[in-house]
Amino acid sequence: MKASNFIIWTLREAPNDAVIASHQLMMRAGLIRKLGNGLYSYMPMGLKAFRKVEKIIREELDRAGMLEMKPTVIQPGEIWKESGRWEKMGPEMLKPQNRGGQDMVVSPTAEEAFTALVRDALDSYKQLPFTLYQINTKYRDEIRPRYGVMRGREFTMMDAYSFDKDQTDLDESYNKAAAAYRRIFKRMGLDTISVRADTGAMGGSGSEEFMVESEVGDDTLILCPGCKYAANVEKAACKDDVALDANGKPQVATTAAVEEIPTPNVRTIEELSEFLKTTPQAFIKTLIYKVENPGVELEGDFVAVCIRGDLDVNEAKLCALLKASSVELAEEADVVRITDAPVGFAGPVNLKKAQVIADKTVMTMHDAVTGGLKKDVHFIHVEPGRDFTPFMTADVRVVKPGDICPECGGTFYSKKGNELGHIFKLGTKYTQSMNVTYLDVSGKPVTPVMGCYGIGVDRTLASIIEGHHDDKGIIWPMSVAPFQVAVIPIMYKDKMKEVADKLYDELTAAGIEVILDDRNERPGVKFTDSELLGYPIRIVVGDKNLPNVELKLRTADAPELVPADQAAAKAIEIVRSELDKLNG
Repeated sequence: MKASNFIIWTLREAPNDAVIASHQLMMRAGLIRKLGNGLYSYMPMGLKAFRKVEKIIREELDRAGMLEMKPTVIQPGEIWKESGRWEKMGPEMLKPQNRGGQDMVVSPTAEEAFTALVRDALDSYKQLPFTLYQINTKYRDEIRPRYGVMRGREFTMMDAYSFDKDQTDLDESYNKAAAAYRRIFKRMGLDTISVRADTGAMGGSGSEEFMVESEVGDDTLILCPGCKYAANVEKAACKDDVALDANGKPQVATTAAVEEIPTPNVRTIEELSEFLKTTPQAFIKTLIYKVENPGVELEGDFVAVCIRGDLDVNEAKLCALLKASSVELAEEADVVRITDAPVGFAGPVNLKKAQVIADKTVMTMHDAVTGGLKKDVHFIHVEPGRDFTPFMTADVRVVKPGDICPECGGTFYSKKGNELGHIFKLGTKYTQSMNVTYLDVSGKPVTPVMGCYGIGVDRTLASIIEGHHDDKGIIWPMSVAPFQVAVIPIMYKDKMKEVADKLYDELTAAGIEVILDDRNERPGVKFTDSELLGYPIRIVVGDKNLPNVELKLRTADAPELVPADQAAAKAIEIVRSELDKLNG
């Protein structure tokens, strides 16, 4: 490709709303352009890299025996009502109506569509197992889109769905997908971490995410240096610990009755600790949550969640426990109505208007302090199990660095990361609710089990840039570079043109993706653009060096002089060697 026939729209400065490196560089390099809030279009240079990411994904999924298909982006609302997710998906899912007044959905995900399509075709156990996939457009009306294509409203996802006879076969499909993911990300030059994850709105049981470390990551990863334990903080569990008293010794049960004490203008755990001359571990913190679309039977829309005073509630764990579409802290008016007290004085003792959910740590506490359900009042000498009985007891704590690994006893540390891929064992969540069956060997109808496997294509591309750049621009891994080699004549005329054209022809004939920068621009502009655009290899043809040319790797500090008649062969060798490393 000659640059004069291509669009190279680079910018000196990134837009003000671009705050992370990948967003800034994608805008400056002209890979994407913003059309609206959370809506980005790929320009020709960006689309070339995007297609390479797609190509690697396709190759590895095909290698794993998966079959590509293309369902519609617009889906009938009826199938979402069948699955039970019509209400649970929340306002992020667009629900237009067609001219006949029928509810429709702009696909935010594709479990329902694939399940409905398989339901109409699956008859016999002889057809199983199989895995179908798509690479298609999605839309989620994110309340706060940010970071360019890293978290946009419209995006491209690879979704794969396996259909198996039983759990054993599902495990095999799941493991094949996980292996394919590892190959995919390795080929793109991404060093991913596989972590245990929450299944969220997708449902199911086993789940893991493929994360890439990033200082601007949306997710917190909990990691153990002593073993391979790795989990998203939403899912992470730690070894149970014992609550300590003010002297640092295990709390001891009391026979004293619950007693009210005045605590004027003392609301927070920190204020209480100072007021009562004790530590946060002495307190049972009670938070009122509103629950949307719970999958367990509750007496109302609100629950009271109790947790030790030095800990925080993990809302993802709480949401999963209640099988709800979402949970959120109650408004002040609801807290006052439920507790008959201002915010800051909620407690589980004598609470009548909300069911109590206790974190496991609470049930090991003794002689505790709680809110007194009155303004400026707290209870002391509270014994969980004696003075209140939770409706549910479960692990709903946020795990933090310094907590203890439940598997090896190591001390956790944390890192930030971005999710690139997510795999789930869905089980029969969708096939059962949507009445999908097959006939087994005895002719009996059986519900197949499903797995779900997703990769965010846009997010993966942005993450490659986030992890491969310097202060001059992008540093593409060879496998996803829009062009692998740039041939740059200082001036596109005379002997320089002749040499540049010959290099271009030799590289193209060898299957190398090369751009010849024949633009009528100053050399400095061409060099700056080549570094910003991140071409892995740059060959500069100038009068002063002929019959030699300058060959420079994007990762090198300085170029080397190479005879012009050997430059193409050297570049070809480098390209193939780099691809072999990534593909090996």
